[in-house]
Amino acid sequence: MAQIRRASQTSEEKQSSEGELIEAAPLPTPLPKTQLAILLLVQMPEQLTASVIYPFVNQLVRSTGITGGDERKTGYYAGLIESLYYAVEAVTILQWGRVSDRIGRKPVILVGLFGVTLSMVSFGFSNQFWMIILSRCAQGALNGNIGVVKSTMTEIADASNVAQAFAWLPLAWGTGYTLGFLIGGVLSDPAAKWPNTVGHYPLFHQYPYFLPCIVAASVSTFSWLITLVFFKEPMRSTASKSGSVSHSDNTKKSPVRAATIHYKPADTQIDTLPHTLDEAEIASPVSCSLESTRTDFRAILIPGVIIPVLHYGLLSFVDQCMLVLIPLMYSTSRSLGGLGFSSNTIGLVMSVWSMFNGMIQVYMFPRLLRKFGPKRLYIMSFAFFLITFSTFPLIGYMVKRKMEAGMWLIICVQFVAYVVAYIPYSCIILYINNGAPSKDLLGATNGLAQMMGSVMRAVGPTVVSSLFALSLEKNLLGGTAVYWIMCTIVMVILGFSTYLPKTLTWTSL
Repeated sequence: MAQIRRASQTSEEKQSSEGELIEAAPLPTPLPKTQLAILLLVQMPEQLTASVIYPFVNQLVRSTGITGGDERKTGYYAGLIESLYYAVEAVTILQWGRVSDRIGRKPVILVGLFGVTLSMVSFGFSNQFWMIILSRCAQGALNGNIGVVKSTMTEIADASNVAQAFAWLPLAWGTGYTLGFLIGGVLSDPAAKWPNTVGHYPLFHQYPYFLPCIVAASVSTFSWLITLVFFKEPMRSTASKSGSVSHSDNTKKSPVRAATIHYKPADTQIDTLPHTLDEAEIASPVSCSLESTRTDFRAILIPGVIIPVLHYGLLSFVDQCMLVLIPLMYSTSRSLGGLGFSSNTIGLVMSVWSMFNGMIQVYMFPRLLRKFGPKRLYIMSFAFFLITFSTFPLIGYMVKRKMEAGMWLIICVQFVAYVVAYIPYSCIILYINNGAPSKDLLGATNGLAQMMGSVMRAVGPTVVSSLFALSLEKNLLGGTAVYWIMCTIVMVILGFSTYLPKTLTWTSL
């Protein structure tokens, strides 16, 4: 009886302890919706202006005469345009992040949007290849907002709602890509499509791709105006301005210096620990030493930053390869194992995927993060790239057997897997911001990550396009060698994923 009594008491104490923990766990802080919406609006023009040229870039390249009438060279020059954009962005993105650490986020965001607007207008007026190259390079050089936006989102969020904030980013990206594909496809060469209306204006005969470019530029202009009027510069702490952390009474109230986000099953409703942390200590979800912060760039060259940054680069490489392979394989003739789709069909399929992807990321990522934790979720979702690449040969098999229903079924499976494989972006962004040594270096940290991503996105198209052509030319593994090589690369990256931390620990600034 005594043992039963003791067991009962132990059980009651355990339940009481769990109840106190659940009661003590603070509810997620409401996100500043207006500021978050503006940042998402700022982010969207980059994807829109990057994707708007895809539907007509091949025709534009041919119209310049650079190919000398040989259409086989079109892909080389079109790929060069995209590679140069990401290559120039890689050179400048880190500097924009470091500038934003010094002068503030809002001025850099405004300059970036203004630069995108000018470069798109210039691109629309480009009818010679050298003008196209200069316009695209200018866009890459002036567009430093993607890293700055991530830094700003971290500053306006806290440990309780940062996952929800970053879950909205894929929606902005997806919306930008969707609008870009639609605008570029529908509005290109309007004089030929609507000769009785738009065809009356000589401007659209001389510059057939000006209309989609000016529409894309108008979206960037609208974002610029909204940012100028309504966006508020995130308040910078005394530590950020003076380079040191001021010890106040808050440091005496709580002996706890770090709040580790623990991911429990969803039914426990425990998102964060401990209640002993006061508001000031969880206000900013970035790591910070209590010593004086160093603004030297070498301060971010630490494992907590380098490992996530490398993963961001590898993820960008794999994702860019997937984006290149989709139109390549889908547009290749069926006799060579492709689908023979038109550009309109490819654009429509990609637009539907973009919309679906954005919505799923917003609603599923925070829930999956709480259930599995950042590391497990990153590894599990990244593994879905194995499905996206391995389904290409299966789709080709269905086409050769004239199994149209089976082909579309596998295409749907491929794009569902691609949606899941997009989740690692949100995970790795959290890791990057969590690893920043201080708030003063948050912009530089995201700039470094974006630089790495841009480098890999510049390399990806050339590598995977060459592998695709070599596989078909040499009939390697029936022309499918490129897909199995990509699967091997994915498995190697999954092995490297074991070096990521298991949890995210936010400390006060």
